Amino acid sequence: MITKKEQIIEYFKSGIKNKKEFKIGIEHEKFLFNSQNNKRIDYQKIKEMFSALLEFGWNPVLENDNIIALNKGGKNITLEPGNQIELSGDKLSNIHEACAESYDYLFELKQVTKKLNIKIVSAGFDPISKLDEIPNNPKKRYKLMTRDMPLGGELSLDMMYRTCGTQLNLDYCSEEDFKKKFKIVNSLVPISIALFANSSIVEKKKSNYLSYRSKVWQNTSRGGLPKLFLEDFNFEKYADFVINFPILFIQQKENYFSGRGYNFSDFMSGNIKEINNRLPDENDLSTHLSTIFTENRLKKYIELRSMDTCGWDCLCAGPAFNVGMLYGNLDEVYELISNWDKDKIINAYLEAPQKGFNTQLMGKDLLYWSSILLDLSKKGLEKRDIVNKSGKNETLFLNHLQKVIDNKTTNAHHMIIKFSKDEDLTELYDK
Repeated sequence: MITKKEQIIEYFKSGIKNKKEFKIGIEHEKFLFNSQNNKRIDYQKIKEMFSALLEFGWNPVLENDNIIALNKGGKNITLEPGNQIELSGDKLSNIHEACAESYDYLFELKQVTKKLNIKIVSAGFDPISKLDEIPNNPKKRYKLMTRDMPLGGELSLDMMYRTCGTQLNLDYCSEEDFKKKFKIVNSLVPISIALFANSSIVEKKKSNYLSYRSKVWQNTSRGGLPKLFLEDFNFEKYADFVINFPILFIQQKENYFSGRGYNFSDFMSGNIKEINNRLPDENDLSTHLSTIFTENRLKKYIELRSMDTCGWDCLCAGPAFNVGMLYGNLDEVYELISNWDKDKIINAYLEAPQKGFNTQLMGKDLLYWSSILLDLSKKGLEKRDIVNKSGKNETLFLNHLQKVIDNKTTNAHHMIIKFSKDEDLTELYDK
């Protein structure tokens, strides 16, 4: 049972890995639409889709006899609140492997969606639907979250039902290594928002944002970029943060109880009468850590969560960009950001969803910083020098970002241009 802060610190320490064992985990979400009426698919259609995917060797995951996920090896396909689907990839050694995994998944997905008249949208925010038009599903925790989340952030339901992101999970080899990586990823959130902006259309109109998804996450309960994450943040400080953070829900066997009014410290002290004052175990800690919705967070690895979902052509670009910096060129990147002003980072974070590359940070715009960091990432990937069968290293996955920077045009701009021509909804679907 977890009753002391030291146990949480030990939990984080147990994530320490040898550099040679560092892995890369990619998670990405997609919207699914019925191609006949341009409406988000309902749970009945999800069941048909999941059944069809079983032919590719996926196994069903059930909750109360309802299929809520699929797994195959170390991979999972999970269901988000508005029936967005997410691939949580296996832990892999390099971007070549991670990208191949995504393309295998895309191949399977395309076979099934074509058969069922389902269209995919790869965007950070649903460009078509109003919130009240989106069907839900029987996953138990979502019922409770739908009730409680709006109490702490006005756009929380938009986050749950109308956003899709790309997430990257990376390892650390020591507490010092974690500190550097965590400071870097939090300092670079504004740049990540600008570079991967891909949610400019909302309810079939221009939203006046490049990343409306980021705007939503800034106004989501339990979300945001805490200023203290920009300090030298060690395991103990993160443990303090976790202990004093409100609980979203507690799982008791197959039931979920609201954590409203309680922090994790109350759980550790045995002060939650609704669950007979029982103490938390490691599963409860894991659940609590995964319901902290900050831009980046710590489990037994670091989760980077600031990228809008993008199309299949750029899916590997975000992971490659961050792996080059954090696995290949950590010290040089850390030196670059180590003296950045915390208030200026927060200000850039708040402005980036709307201003994109024109956002100012430390006297330069985010286009300038994106270019500098892309070069540092490239250097890191060249240093790693992990090649595919054709003898090409991981820098090939940065080509998309090089084009974005050279043309000063993000996926969000492309979406505006394509859609603005004649406001044809089919332009929003993946081809």
